[in-house]
Parts: sequence; C-alpha cells; structure tokens
Amino acid sequence: MSNTIQGFSKLSKEEKINWLTQSFLPHNPKAEAILKQYWNTDETLQQLHDEFIENTVTNYYLPLGIAPNFVINNKTFAIPMAIEESSVVAAASKAAKFWMSRGGFKAEILGTEKIGQVHFMYTGKESEVRALFDASKAELLADLKPLTASMEKRGGGITDLKLVNKTEALEHYYQLHVTFETLDAMGANFINTCLEQLSESWQRIFASQTSKPENGTLQVVMSILSNYVPGCVVRAEVNCAVSELSEADGIDPQEFAEKFVQAVRIAEVEPYRAVTHNKGIMNGIDAVVLATGNDFRAIEAGAHAYAAKDGRYSSLTHAEIKDDHFRFWIEIPLALGTVGGLTKLHPLVKLNLEMLGNPSAPQLMEIIAVAGLAQNFGAVKSLTTTGIQKGHMKMHLMNMLNQLEATKTEKEQAVSHFKTHKVSHNAVHQFIEALRHNTEK
Repeated sequence: MSNTIQGFSKLSKEEKINWLTQSFLPHNPKAEAILKQYWNTDETLQQLHDEFIENTVTNYYLPLGIAPNFVINNKTFAIPMAIEESSVVAAASKAAKFWMSRGGFKAEILGTEKIGQVHFMYTGKESEVRALFDASKAELLADLKPLTASMEKRGGGITDLKLVNKTEALEHYYQLHVTFETLDAMGANFINTCLEQLSESWQRIFASQTSKPENGTLQVVMSILSNYVPGCVVRAEVNCAVSELSEADGIDPQEFAEKFVQAVRIAEVEPYRAVTHNKGIMNGIDAVVLATGNDFRAIEAGAHAYAAKDGRYSSLTHAEIKDDHFRFWIEIPLALGTVGGLTKLHPLVKLNLEMLGNPSAPQLMEIIAVAGLAQNFGAVKSLTTTGIQKGHMKMHLMNMLNQLEATKTEKEQAVSHFKTHKVSHNAVHQFIEALRHNTEK
C-alpha cells in the first residue's frame, strides 16, 4: 500500500502533482509538464477553476464549437457546443441549414415541474399514517415557508405535497412526494434543502403524537430530489411538405421520407437500436448542456428514464407522413437552470448564455431540445442515405492524422487525397507511410 496517502486534500497543487507523478507516473518524464501546460496563465481565472471541485491538479479542455443558422420559433441562434466527438457540430450545423429554408424549428414547453421525495419506512397501518399526514399537511407546508418565501415571490415554490404508499413494491415503504416550480434555477439545492426540512418536521410531528399509532414506527431513510422529471418536458419539431425534402442527398423525396420514418419506427420498437439512436440525440443535447454550465449527468439519466416510461426502452424522437407532410419531433424532460451554479461563475458559460440571448430556463429547454432533434435528424438522414461512416470518418480524419503525428505538409496532402478516397484507419496509415517512404528516398 505504498501509494496510499493521508491528507492529500491539504497539499498544495504542486505537491499533489509531485506525489501523483512519483507514485503513479514514475516512468513518464513528461507527466508533470503535461499537467502544468493546461494551467491558465491568468492566476485569478485558474483559481476560479481550481475551486470548482476538490483535489484539482490541472484543467481538462474540451473544444467549444458553434453551430450557426438555427431558426427556432422564428428567431435565429448560433448554438455553442462543448464536445470532443468529431462530426457532432458539423451534423447539427448541416441540419440547421437544411431546416432554415423550410420554416425552421418549432418548440414549446409542456411543463416545468420538478420532483423531490422524502423516503421513509412505516410499520403501522396505512390508514393511521395517512390520517396523520392529512392532519399535519398544513403544518408541514408552514414549516417550509421560510425556505420557499423568496422563490414564491418570483412565482415559484412548492406546487404539491402528497403521501404515496409504495408498500406493494417494498414492504413498509412510503414517500412524501413533493413537486416544485423553480423558475430559472435548476433548483437542486433549493429542493434538497426543502426536503431535509420536511423530513425533520415529519419526524417531529410523528414523535409528538399524544396517541401513538398501534405498532407503528417511522424511519426516514433519505430525502433527495429526483432527476426523473416527466413533468418538466419540452417538445421540438420540424415539418414540411414531402416534396420539399428534394435536397436529401439526391434521393427521391417520398422515398427519403418513408425510409426516415421507418428508421425512427425501428428505434421505437427495437431497444438495441433505440439506445444508439438516443445516444446520438444526447450528443447534441449534452454538448449544449455542458456549454451552458448545466448538469449533463442529470439530463442523461432523466432522458433515458423517460425513454423507458412505457415499460420498454424506446426512441425519444418520432416521425410521420400525414397528408403529404413530413413531421419529425422530440419530447424530452430537461431540468435546466440559467441562474446559479456555474452559470454565474464560469466566464465561458456566461458568454455562451449571452450568445443565446440570456434565455430563461424554459427558453434554454427549447434551444437544447432543438439541438438534440437536429443531431438526430442529421444522423438518421445519413444512415438512410449515404451511410454514417462517409461523413463521420472524413470529420475524424484530423484525429487520425494527429495520432500518426503527421506534419502540417502531410496533413494538407492527406486532406486533399481523401476528398476523393474512402477514409479508414488503415487507408490513412498507409497513405502517411507512403508519403514518408517517398520523402526518405
């Protein structure tokens, strides 16, 4: 156990790096330099980044790209996307351009409700605990007033509180199920603070009863928000006459529309396809979620739970042809914030939100849902026409060249060559090897 350490968090950043490189990277003489080359030269900015998380040793960069030409509800946006995967920004941009001349994207909010729960075990009769809840509900809500007053002034707060019996799923298991409106805040800290106060009040009320329920004991297990928010949902869509799809890679518009709809229907009924289909949607969504300082892990978890809401994992997008019109849409839960957290701390996040017109949380929901729909349109369009690899591998070409440590001249020659040749790892490797062999002669 020679590589263990006590008090690591108390070390300076230099000391952390020194221990890390000696203990786990002893054979890499460049390790320290690599870690330090990503430090920001602006000490104030670097300190800000250091304080986002614990035990910081350096920064981990992701490219920030821009997908222009998004027309959403008749307003034009340039959407920032933070992601490392090739072709995502290009596909979103291409889809935006395609739909810009066909009426653009339409989006609407279907709900903004957030959820939190106090999970507890109760061993007595349901009728007794329900009677206690009904009698004390007003007191429970009153205890929360000091925490919710500010949010209520802005139009938010707690929208409902109910007792839920879950004993059929797990013996003695009940919930205090709470719904919230958190406006432009994602609301995690607000919700969790309210739930912990609710838990304390509930336990106090139960313990102070003058006549105890027969054989009934109560134990709070935990109090926590849920990242599954089926009441915080946005819909985004595109539609046009089938005849307007004529630019779809030269394919007959009717054939293209029919193949596209069939591809989406396959994702609706086949979970193996649905997972990859939805992963492509999340390529677009996560990239904007990251760029705007929101929690992409929460968004991912909630989206995939929503995809399985009917008892089988399915597509998040849907498509149809009706009355010679093609329609493609997404409904997805997105619990987002435009105030609090990184939105007020990270300089690039603030700039990205300004780029989007400083949207409210519902407006950001619409923008991000559109990004996901655009990404999915681009992917399904490629899959049903030219195939996914033709465009993706050409976008991936520069990564392959960098892996081969190609020079600037070699990159220029490779890019020119692969404009008319199929890109593959083997083909790129052979091309570079041939260039170098000819140069050596």
